[in-house]
Formats: sequence, structure tokens, C-alpha cells
Amino acid sequence: METRRACYHRHDVAWSDYDAQGAMTDSLAGSAAPRRIRLTAEGITAGIIGGATIALWFLILDTVRGHPLFTPTLLGTAIFRRAEPIAPPGTLPVSVPMVLLFTMLHALIFIGIGEIAALLVRLAERDANYTFGIVLFLVIFLSGFLFFTMIFAVDVLDVLSWQAVFAGNILAVAAMGLYFKRRHPNVKMLP
Repeated sequence: METRRACYHRHDVAWSDYDAQGAMTDSLAGSAAPRRIRLTAEGITAGIIGGATIALWFLILDTVRGHPLFTPTLLGTAIFRRAEPIAPPGTLPVSVPMVLLFTMLHALIFIGIGEIAALLVRLAERDANYTFGIVLFLVIFLSGFLFFTMIFAVDVLDVLSWQAVFAGNILAVAAMGLYFKRRHPNVKMLP
């Protein structure tokens, strides 16, 4: 049974209906444009949540180790200054330009990941068979950075521990998953 109650959340762009279980429906949205805007806003929000989660994770780890902002400096240097050798934590000074460049790149990557995840969640909400696509996407996401660095930048993994990277990715996936679960409580996975 579907109830029609208009609800406007600060993170929504258009008015939406919610069914009896609280899942979003698109019955009030007359055109595809408001749905597309909501989907894009949802993906951006999820991406920012995931990116901020992993950034906070590494800020905490770097601070505990006595080298705040070491990870974004290291990754920014590895990406944008390839000619420079990778330095250990004690010898690499914090570079604000590298931190800012890497942070912007990191945000863009996570927004892209959030957009893909939002699309998959929306598809899974309509058809539970797509939920496996979410699981597959998460596996690729969790292992993607590790595989990429193992192939193209093994010296970065020598400085950053793969366990810390994996734990950060798990935290980011969990934060994004909680966001999507709250927004789409009726998504189910068929066995």
C-alpha cells in the first residue's frame, strides 16, 4: 500500500512521495528531470560522505603517527610530481598545494563512485536482481585502489600500509551504505 505524503528534505532537490516503508517513489515527479537531479544530488552526497570518511581516517592515522597530512601529501606528490621519489614519513614535508590537488582529485573520484552507487541503488530499488551489481561494485571499489597501486605505484604501498588503505575503504563503503540504506530502506537482495 502506497501512501502519498509530500516531503521535502534539505538534501532533496524536488518533492517526492514515500511509500509506507519510507522508500522514495517518483510518482509526484512529473518528468524525468527532477528524478535525474535527485539521483545526481544523491550520488554527490554519497561520494562526499565516502571521500570525507576515508580522508578523516587517514588524517587520524597520520596525526597518531606524528605526521598530519602525510597521506594526501604523499599521494599528491606521487600523482602530480612523478619525477620526485617517494619519501618516508619523516622526510616528506607537508605540501599544501599537493594536499589541495589530491583532495580535489579524491573528491572528484568519490563523487563519480557515489554517482555509480546511486544509480545502482536506484535500479536495485526497482528490481532486487540489481542488488548483486551493488555487491560487485563494492568489491571492485574496495580492491581498486590496492590493485592500481600494486601495478602502477608499488612504492606508495610500501609507505602506506595496504591494511590501512583497506580499512579506510571499508569505512567509506560503510558510511556510503548507511546513507543509501537510510534513503532507500526497501532495497533487498535476492539469494
